[in-house]
Amino acid sequence: MDDTALILARLQFGLTLTYHFWFVGLTLGLSILVALMETFYVRLGEQNYKLMAKFWGKLFLVNYAVGIATGLVNEFQFGMNWSEYSRFVGSVFGPPLAFEALTAFFVESVAIGIWVYGWNKVSRRVHLSLIWVVAIAANYSAFWILSANSFMQHPVGYVFNNGRLELNDLAAFITNPYLFYQYSHTVLSGLVLAGYFVMAVSAYYLLRREHLDLFLRSFKIGLVCAMISTVSVVGTGHFYNQYLAHTQPMKMAASEALWETIEPTPFIFFALIDEKNRRNTYQLALPSGLSALAYNSLNAPVTGMNDLQSEFVERYGPGYYIPAVTLLFWSFRGMVAIGFWLVFLTALNAWYCRKQQLECSPVLLKATMWSLPLPYLASTLGWIMAEMGRQPWLVYGLQLTQQGVSKVVSSASIWTSLLAYAVVYAGVALAALYIARKIILKGPGNAQE
Repeated sequence: MDDTALILARLQFGLTLTYHFWFVGLTLGLSILVALMETFYVRLGEQNYKLMAKFWGKLFLVNYAVGIATGLVNEFQFGMNWSEYSRFVGSVFGPPLAFEALTAFFVESVAIGIWVYGWNKVSRRVHLSLIWVVAIAANYSAFWILSANSFMQHPVGYVFNNGRLELNDLAAFITNPYLFYQYSHTVLSGLVLAGYFVMAVSAYYLLRREHLDLFLRSFKIGLVCAMISTVSVVGTGHFYNQYLAHTQPMKMAASEALWETIEPTPFIFFALIDEKNRRNTYQLALPSGLSALAYNSLNAPVTGMNDLQSEFVERYGPGYYIPAVTLLFWSFRGMVAIGFWLVFLTALNAWYCRKQQLECSPVLLKATMWSLPLPYLASTLGWIMAEMGRQPWLVYGLQLTQQGVSKVVSSASIWTSLLAYAVVYAGVALAALYIARKIILKGPGNAQE
């Protein structure tokens, strides 16, 4: 496979996986919020909570359906464009994907079918238990998917046999320390997305002054979710980065545009990055900032990319081991900036809710509504950090990306499938937006529908 085909294969997988992840993130969080709304209905008996669960449940189903369809497509790509990778790591990836399909996806699919058609046909408690099964299974499913991804980031529990990897320690695989940081950060980011999704749609109705009681309650549920999850996701992101300083120092150094090892190490707010000559031509930095963030010390040195490059050449042989620095540097800062904006906006909404002035604050409601794309963007930037930061490794320290692509697939074939995916995914996105818009404009209806 030539370089063009390699770039196209990476672009195709990156685009399709990012697209899929937009729907997965919302599914993880919104399933929990719908389950909570129905719990309030069963516990309190108020019809507004039933309307609420049904309204948000419809939006959840649209999102869930697109997430499932795009997830299945992604799995085909392992065999199409990444057959060498599949051959190398298939024995490790097989068990978690099988566990996910048999114990999570299967249960989730059955439960969601009964939940959709079971209103007024099964008892309230049975119906409630079904949506909780869906919520738990969705997040359990993410555990297995991320366990496979965590192996690519930090391989554990394997043996090297006949030129390929084989899983020999399932316990080590599912207790991979990388998985703990990645799973908690991902699930919390899904809750941030769901919280803001509920707040943004509720803000639309509060601005129109329709269904005020129902959407004010919805807004508060989304707000509590967003308050807890935005602060938590910032916290887990901090500890995640501290962990990367030990396990993937190149990723961390690249995200900080740190070329040389400096003691103490500054935190760079802004930099003009010259990747060709491996230096920054200008930077604005806080002295000792990165030492404090990475090692909780004002004097600890953080190893720079030039030293790590020399170390990697000595360990793995000739090659260029520095990822796309400019992309990682600005992705990280974009993600952090969005995180702090969402924390601020959440705190402001909480203040206005406490003073019972939320529905009389159109500027704040509009700001909340128009901020909905930001959690999606932050999730995308975080995913870029995780995946692009691992380059040039496909399986960290064991297989380079260029070694994992299919050797017989031509550039023309990938161009064809890439364009086909682009057209189909654009059509699916437009259809999903059309249906979601129709559901939102129709409103919650009545409890008997």
